[in-house]
Amino acid sequence: MTLLSLIIYLCITGVTAYVLVNLRTRRANRLPPGPTPWPIVGNLPHLGTIPHHSLADLATRYGPLMHLRLGFVDVVVAASASVAAQFLKTHDANFASRPPNSGAKHMAYNYQDLVFAPYGPRWRMLRKICSVHLFSAKSLDDFRHVRQEEVAILTRALVGAGKSTVKLGQLLHVCTTNALVRVMLGRRVFGDGSGGGDPKADEFKNMVIEMMVLAGEFNLGDFIPVLDLLDLQGVTKKMKKLHTRFDSFLNSILEEHRTSSGGASGHVDLLSTLISLKDEADGEGGKLTDTEIKALLLNLFVAGTDTSSSTVEWAIAELIRNPQLLKQAQQELDTVVGQGRLVNESDLSQLTFLQAIVKETFRLHPSTPLSLPRIASESCEINGYNIPKGSTLLVNVWAIARDPKMWTEPLEFRPSRFLPDGEKPNADVKGNDFEVIPFGAGRRICAGMSLGLRMVQLLTATLIQAFDWELANGLEPRNLNMEEAYGLTLQRAQPLMVHPRPRLAPHVYGTG
Repeated sequence: MTLLSLIIYLCITGVTAYVLVNLRTRRANRLPPGPTPWPIVGNLPHLGTIPHHSLADLATRYGPLMHLRLGFVDVVVAASASVAAQFLKTHDANFASRPPNSGAKHMAYNYQDLVFAPYGPRWRMLRKICSVHLFSAKSLDDFRHVRQEEVAILTRALVGAGKSTVKLGQLLHVCTTNALVRVMLGRRVFGDGSGGGDPKADEFKNMVIEMMVLAGEFNLGDFIPVLDLLDLQGVTKKMKKLHTRFDSFLNSILEEHRTSSGGASGHVDLLSTLISLKDEADGEGGKLTDTEIKALLLNLFVAGTDTSSSTVEWAIAELIRNPQLLKQAQQELDTVVGQGRLVNESDLSQLTFLQAIVKETFRLHPSTPLSLPRIASESCEINGYNIPKGSTLLVNVWAIARDPKMWTEPLEFRPSRFLPDGEKPNADVKGNDFEVIPFGAGRRICAGMSLGLRMVQLLTATLIQAFDWELANGLEPRNLNMEEAYGLTLQRAQPLMVHPRPRLAPHVYGTG
């Protein structure tokens, strides 16, 4: 036998033995089915470039409850509504914490934020603060005027574009960020609406964008610990450097607020409220610290801006491809609101078809296609399979919302499915109906869901009411690229380039 033949023989024998051992281990431990992992790297190669697509394809072969081995980490994937309900409802308390994550460690103040904090007293304190002071119905109503003013600024910018092509997603991101930051800090980030700039605000904008990129980076060290020390990709170094810049910036913001009466606009902004809570002990959670304040602000910038703007961009893209639906929505707005003013938040509850459009957009294009990971605090049994303690849970929100067993023609954009006479008339997106859970469900459901819903509905309604839409370069709607680019949020592979055509009188936009 030649040396080459011997090497080939040993490789084949080794791989065969590894596969057989893996199969025996899976059966002995009653683990859910899944693809056979490779040595060391496990199933990491199976994830591909768009993991929620790859995992959905694997689920058609292995079922809606799968077990993967990513490096040295056990991972279970839920890809159906019934399986997701088992994890996020029946066993929610067992999956209320987060697994270790380099982004949370190096950028989110070592798990002292709300999103990645371990489940326990401190997390409950942070959640309570957000529920009472940020996202309660009263708080949202108090700052309704801010959202409406920023949306009005957006419409004037679109009218001012004239015949120029606009990158809609970019303008939407400016709008959602300014609406949020005015509530948080009492001032805009992207200038004053007149085209002026603020160097410190511009720096903050750049840091937010860089953080979004790094947070979506695939870090091998999260799954193979020895590689975390080596940092072969340089991700950890970039995260630490960005954290230093972010911390310095937020420290200066905190200091400015301590030496002033609050936000630049004179109202009591969120940061002023958080600073006032520092000396108030909260039962089991203790006092709020400067680090936790900064970590909360960081969460809001990551989760509260790009998610909303990308969802609205997807909605307008779908309506451009379906002009009859756009016309139907405009007719509803003309009937309920009229053409003499812009739609406002108090109108939204009367806009049945508009709400159906938003739900259908959340279904087909969830801003977080794979749920943020959770970890099993104890071993448990799901559908007859053993889920080991320490397993990471991923819920494939994207796949669940396209399940042909739950939805008729699931790949079609069909808002009528949510109307009173549709197939899902009572389905909502608030975590109660597991076939469409864009905000997650259970204890770790998105804390900003109510704000996100209001912002997406208001923006979508305004863009439908105020404009007709044409694609750039004479592109036919049926040829519009609807491919996805995977990241922390579900982005379009190609940004939506459009010509907005005003359909209301100039005075409605504040330009006449």
